[in-house]
Amino acid sequence: MPSARDAEEQPEAQSPWWQVMCLTGVDYFSTLGYQPGIAFLAAGLLSPLATLILVLVTLFAALPVYRRVCQQSPYGQGSIAMLQKIFPEWGGKLFVLMLLGFATTDFVITMTLSAADGAAHLIGNPIMPHWVDHQILVTLLILATLSAIFLKGFKEAIGIATVLVVSYLLLNAVVVVVCFREIALHPAMMTHWKEGLVNLHESPWKMLAVSVLLFPRLALGLSGFETGVAVMPLIRADSTEKRIRNARYLLLTAALIMSVFLMATSIASTVLIPAKQFGPGGEANGRAMAYLAHHYLGNALGTAYDISTILILGFAGASAMAGLLNLIPRYLPRFGMAPEWARASRPLVLVFMGIATLVTVAFKADVDAQGGAYATGVLVLITSASVAVLLSVWRKPALRVIFLLTTAIFVYTTAVNMVERPEGLKISSMFIGGILAVSLLSRALRSVELRITEISLDEESEGILAEDSDQVIRLIARGPEKGDAVELLDKADAQTRRFHNLSADECLIFFEVVRGDASDFSETLCVKGRRVGRHSILSATSPVVANSIAGLLVYLERRTGRTPHVYFRWTEASPMKNLFRFLFLGEGDTAPLTQEVLRRAIPDPKRRPIVHVS
Repeated sequence: MPSARDAEEQPEAQSPWWQVMCLTGVDYFSTLGYQPGIAFLAAGLLSPLATLILVLVTLFAALPVYRRVCQQSPYGQGSIAMLQKIFPEWGGKLFVLMLLGFATTDFVITMTLSAADGAAHLIGNPIMPHWVDHQILVTLLILATLSAIFLKGFKEAIGIATVLVVSYLLLNAVVVVVCFREIALHPAMMTHWKEGLVNLHESPWKMLAVSVLLFPRLALGLSGFETGVAVMPLIRADSTEKRIRNARYLLLTAALIMSVFLMATSIASTVLIPAKQFGPGGEANGRAMAYLAHHYLGNALGTAYDISTILILGFAGASAMAGLLNLIPRYLPRFGMAPEWARASRPLVLVFMGIATLVTVAFKADVDAQGGAYATGVLVLITSASVAVLLSVWRKPALRVIFLLTTAIFVYTTAVNMVERPEGLKISSMFIGGILAVSLLSRALRSVELRITEISLDEESEGILAEDSDQVIRLIARGPEKGDAVELLDKADAQTRRFHNLSADECLIFFEVVRGDASDFSETLCVKGRRVGRHSILSATSPVVANSIAGLLVYLERRTGRTPHVYFRWTEASPMKNLFRFLFLGEGDTAPLTQEVLRRAIPDPKRRPIVHVS
């Protein structure tokens, strides 16, 4: 079931699923700008057959996986959130951080590769002056424009995406129809392609086997499914079930459209474009369909195609930036593993644009060179989604077999891609290392923040607090593991009064915190009351003991207008051991940690709750 937090985060503006599909499509469909060229460089004359394998994997492996992801995450949480639930506490958090590294690779390379391919279309246009021929500079200018748009504010995304996607697909359809007409008028071209295939690979079975082996190099064509899940909250629906159904329509329609265009563009480009034009410096390098548009439709329509492609590629980069701005605040600040400014979009835009600039310069804005890194991010996310779905259906034998097969396909594809093109793994490892380092440092620096955002008291605890006649609340911090034996409570009560010179008439309340998932960072503290003999006990469950005690004290000070007191006993463990226990387990030498949380939360000592230790 979705959480209340997920439901609260749903945007107000929603649109029909086919329009939301266009928002996904700026990333998914824009790969037509460079996929045919990358496919030919990877598979040569076998490009259409290798693309057919890609289409089959899309329809019969990726699509079923993400239909299940839709069902499990109707508010756009995606497969990462599914895995976080399956692997809780620190194991789940570290796994999520690693996946965020690959997701960041995916989104950042989407930005840089899309900008680089947009620059290639601009520079390759015949009417462009020669002084524009600076691939890195033009790419950086496109990225700077993207950054400026986000810093100013990004609105009306779906409306713009719909116009861009519809016009782009129509232009591609026109180019494809003209190309197939050309092939029909000159059948010798198709014959020449078939003869080339036979000369190279002899039998159809060998062609099929080689195409299967080459498929990982074409895996870029799978990009877009995770985005399709992320935009689910934008789909107009009057119930969760209808939203899931409409999201499945979105994924199926997008996959079918993309499959048709992948096959058509692959055949047209392989049959009609000379092989030398695909290589570095060739007119079709990174812009195969634009080459065909200029060649068969003239420079006017060819330029229109270039403009449409540049716009949709630029919007794909915007979509990737939006994905990052949604993904990072969803996890890192909540884990306490990023500064609070990471929730704001503008600082994050500057950080990601700086990273994109470094990646662009490192790859020299080369579309082909970035393909491996992009594919690594895409494939790891799809593989993680397949694993998440497999684990979610593990107790259903028939579904288990199906998703075991899909998981095996994606694990194989990901492994082959990493071995053949290790640059993607290297970049992802850098992102993972950076995220882990920043996360752990941030966690340490923010460990004494007042994490409790809200206090909720039940009826019994309200009654207990109301019984204190002078409203100077005095709490005795107590470990819940000690149990509710009256003799132990009597002893703790007597010791506290003796050590701190408290009279027998003074009202003392025990407060115990049951440690929950220590890897969480902030939450509402739900306090429950109970009575054991003559003693009153307040209890709560929280990821961090010291912060919870401090949070309740701050709440009591604001509620009563009186300074509350809390009483502790020193622990026997070493300071270093207590420090690590606090950072990663949420417990330690609670007294000094509670004092430090209070000191930071309430600068005025006159209003600060008082901590006593004996």
